[in-house]
Amino acid sequence: MKFTKVTSANLHNNANVTRVMREVLFALIPGIVLYVYFFGWSIMINISLATLTALCAETIMLMLRKRPIVPFLSDYSAILTAVLLALALPTLAPWWLIVIATLFAIVIAKHLYGGLGYNPFNPAMVGYVVVMISFPQYMTQWLLPDQNLSLMQTIALHFQQASYIGLPVDSITSATPIDSIKTGLSLDKTIADIRSAPIFGEIGGLGWEWIGGGFLVGGLWLIFRKLIGWQIPVSMLGSIIVIAGLFNLFDPAHYADPLIHIFSGGTLLAAFFIATDPVTASTTPKGRIIYAAGIGLFTYIIRNWGGYPDGIAFAVLLMNMAVPTIDYYTQPRVFGATGK
Repeated sequence: MKFTKVTSANLHNNANVTRVMREVLFALIPGIVLYVYFFGWSIMINISLATLTALCAETIMLMLRKRPIVPFLSDYSAILTAVLLALALPTLAPWWLIVIATLFAIVIAKHLYGGLGYNPFNPAMVGYVVVMISFPQYMTQWLLPDQNLSLMQTIALHFQQASYIGLPVDSITSATPIDSIKTGLSLDKTIADIRSAPIFGEIGGLGWEWIGGGFLVGGLWLIFRKLIGWQIPVSMLGSIIVIAGLFNLFDPAHYADPLIHIFSGGTLLAAFFIATDPVTASTTPKGRIIYAAGIGLFTYIIRNWGGYPDGIAFAVLLMNMAVPTIDYYTQPRVFGATGK
């Protein structure tokens, strides 16, 4: 009998960097479409400016490092970083703030560490934190839902030409629902009083609950396609639900229920698209659960007792630092080995 010999390594699927990055971008589309529906064209301007800046910065860095340009530009990694960063930034962020955040993400957080695969910190979150710390006053310019601004009006606001539409920026912007809760609680308001504001919907922020649902659909598609594992999203969301549920159970007047935390802000975007970054996330099965649970815990702590309106970016970077230690102590047993 003739046997066919096949040498390693064996490819179990057709996964590669370009395909994975492209499919993740496709999975973001439902959330982006809903973003445009509720908040207008501003998010597309964010994405366009961030993407253009990312591609230019990537090209320059590749030239300086004497690396081939076309293969690295065509792997979509820079574009994905730009899109995730754009989705995290305020809807009316000034053009220069978007450029600065993207430059830090690509140049500092990615290429100065050696490029894709060598960066210890999530580049998009590094860019976000840099501008959050440096320009906090500009990180609160979030459009109210259903403002019905035209494309030209939105562009004028991004380029700080508010006089074009004849309205002060303060009249069409507001804090995010998470920030509103923190501010309201500092003024001795109850959760019920705060939630009566028009920026809240049935279960989360008005519009944000639908946008989060769009990212949830895209994230579940990535799990179905086996491009990400279930451990990180389930562990991160589960930890937020557990800790928020406990505090809300004992003091519902001063602690928001879990649905507010899940369906407001960027929680679902982070759970499925940011925390799951294969380069900066934990790589062991147990490690992924610990890593994601830590992100959820730190997010809740910063949201309730920290000095910033949302803690996701800080939580991700803190757990990025812990990944080597987590992976070291959660390595699975080598096949065939017994005992320690």
